[in-house]
Amino acid sequence: MSSAVEPKSELENQTVYFRCIAGCSAKHSIFDVIYTCPSCGSLLEVHHEREPLRKRNPYQWQQLFDSRASTSTWPYGSGVWGMREWVIPALKDENVVSMFEGNSNLFWAERLGRQLGVPDLWIKLCGNSHTGSFKDLGMTVLVSVVKQMMAQGSPVKAVACASTGDTSAALAAYAAYAGIPAVIFLPAGKVSTAQLIQPVANGAHVLALDTDFDGCMKIVQEVTQDNSIYLANSMNSLRIEGQKTVGIEIVRQFDWEVPDWIVIPVGNLGNISALHKGFRLMMDLGLVTRMPRLVAAQAAKANPFYESYKKGFKEKVRVTAQDTLANAIRIGDPVSYAKAERAIKETDGIVEQATENELAAAAAHADLTGMFTCPHTGVALAVLNKLIKKGVINSDDKTVVISTAHGLKFTDFKVAYHESRLDEVTSEFANPAVHLPNDADVVKAEIEKRLTKTT
Repeated sequence: MSSAVEPKSELENQTVYFRCIAGCSAKHSIFDVIYTCPSCGSLLEVHHEREPLRKRNPYQWQQLFDSRASTSTWPYGSGVWGMREWVIPALKDENVVSMFEGNSNLFWAERLGRQLGVPDLWIKLCGNSHTGSFKDLGMTVLVSVVKQMMAQGSPVKAVACASTGDTSAALAAYAAYAGIPAVIFLPAGKVSTAQLIQPVANGAHVLALDTDFDGCMKIVQEVTQDNSIYLANSMNSLRIEGQKTVGIEIVRQFDWEVPDWIVIPVGNLGNISALHKGFRLMMDLGLVTRMPRLVAAQAAKANPFYESYKKGFKEKVRVTAQDTLANAIRIGDPVSYAKAERAIKETDGIVEQATENELAAAAAHADLTGMFTCPHTGVALAVLNKLIKKGVINSDDKTVVISTAHGLKFTDFKVAYHESRLDEVTSEFANPAVHLPNDADVVKAEIEKRLTKTT
């Protein structure tokens, strides 16, 4: 699979490179077309040698990153490229493909937190991004590296991904911005209209296949065996490099204080792997002295990681994922399993699941306190509620829930909930619009009835 751009002698001097997560000794250039270890087949990770980074002390790193946050100076105003030295420092300025992603709001969910019994509750609104999901954080890195590879004469001529929606939107947008063709594989009929139209509008080559995400993933791995098409799914470690910045950003927004818990909805498991990687780097460089406990939240209808966790991670469990409202995490054979297992073990983490009714109720409840949550955030909130009721998360714990996408991508889900049309869901918080005649007395009576009920 490798198509090295750099001579080996130059690679030996690099301090950032691909290496095998299973411990194989070979280094691989991040500008190679390579996704797994040639020796053992394990996933790769982007490794940053620590000693060069220790030339700055922890306080100097904190000051540097704080000074760049939200600046207009290219490319440091990006929440990802503001941490450039910890991402891809060898990238040239002219090859950075950024829309100033990141720096998303860390929202104090005061009212919801009080209702749930955890007043120090925060929601990291990653959906407040260019394409409406946290996937932008990883895609800015991957597409930027591809742009530099192409400038250096790589045979790559297009990028491709399998997707349940958000990945395709991010890849299509960033590829369009860079002028690189994008090929998107989607499971036919299993992606919301809002998600489908994004790559279509950005000019990607969208192929809807008669299969599920796992089937699309198998196809995209086959077609990217040719080094002319570059694989952009999360098994590509470059994505993780961008996504790891969300954990660093959370700590920066808390004035470099580590929360007690971070709850995140998971499917292919790249996001929780990325969170752990960011915290591991901060720990190694002395910016923080502990890690948060990480919680992987799965939909009960697509729960292979939960089933593995219940068995003590003795084996990787694969399932046939069923239809779920949380369609972006409808994945039965997660690629980043090994990395996510390490993340849970090293943070004393937890894996929990939520039913369709639980995730829909949690999303609707949060909306009543001013949010507009996607169903995947509903999964995380439902799991949060379970852990609070079990006494695992305590009332004085600082807790962060990662909201992975904007609710506007899932308006069909919202409408169906409030019209009580969702299977397996009791719409206890339904609030449908009421059609009334053009009569002020009737309208006033309806308002008084509703306000009395609310009170």
